[in-house]
Amino acid sequence: MYSGTIADDAVIAADRIGDYVRKTPLEYSPYFSEITGANVWLKLENLQITGSFKLRGACNKLLSLSPEQTANGCVTASSGNHGAAVAHAMNKLGLTGVVFVPETASSAKVDAIRRAGAQVQFFGTDGLDTEQHARQYATDNGMTYISPYNDTDVIAGQASCGVEIASQIDSVDALFVAVGGGGLIGGVAGFLKSVHPRMQTIGCQPAASAVMAASAKAGRLLEMPSEPTLSDGTAGGIEAGAITFDLCQELVDDYVLVSEDDIAEAMREFIDAHHMLLEGAAGVALAGLKQLGDRFRGRDVVAIVCGANISRDVLRGVV
Repeated sequence: MYSGTIADDAVIAADRIGDYVRKTPLEYSPYFSEITGANVWLKLENLQITGSFKLRGACNKLLSLSPEQTANGCVTASSGNHGAAVAHAMNKLGLTGVVFVPETASSAKVDAIRRAGAQVQFFGTDGLDTEQHARQYATDNGMTYISPYNDTDVIAGQASCGVEIASQIDSVDALFVAVGGGGLIGGVAGFLKSVHPRMQTIGCQPAASAVMAASAKAGRLLEMPSEPTLSDGTAGGIEAGAITFDLCQELVDDYVLVSEDDIAEAMREFIDAHHMLLEGAAGVALAGLKQLGDRFRGRDVVAIVCGANISRDVLRGVV
């Protein structure tokens, strides 16, 4: 089980990518603390370079490649944030590659990928279809495929967020994280549980696209449709055989599903209370915190505000 080495790999990754990512603040939230009764701390990955936590995994993966792999180029698939992160990291490292995105991807996120200098190609309407196509494209062209989540180097990179959290707060009783493919929650929980073994990990998903939660309940990865959601960054299916499924089975203690109205409300409350932008996936974690926060009354809770990449039109609809 990969979780046995996450703690060590996370520390190595944090050191490796230190010159390429931002150590983001862990900010106490008077507002969310008041409404939940817990001591709520927000890990502000919305302030990360490229606007999301995804840069951590992208940098760690690219910095782990052999010279031959980097020379042949890279391919990835993304609903936006991972693609922007890989594009940015490739640009910084002088590498070339292709980013496949689903046709439903946020225009703001696609624009960010293009600005970083990567070639963008559209394929499919579901993130899983896009991933499978990108993986085949990489195989056909002798390039390296960089999964958004189904990769130990990517997971270790995301886990560096947990290394930072552990250095910023002495106690973590509960962790709330939005879940898509499971790379962020698997990495961060894998590290933090090595420091705080009794920590409860809560996976938060939009009810409109709750593949991981349904799969966890069934005990196997399911293929199921996703409805439109504000949380475009977590939407879609999960690749067959993904290592993150077993990680989530081991490390996630409970799941909470939130409605679109709950996501939008949590986003508005964060904007009003903290005067920063966030995207739908970050709103999912905050909505989940609001729903289950009273379980942890008087205890130390961390919620990851995973990104800030939101289009003007979507933001206008939320606020």
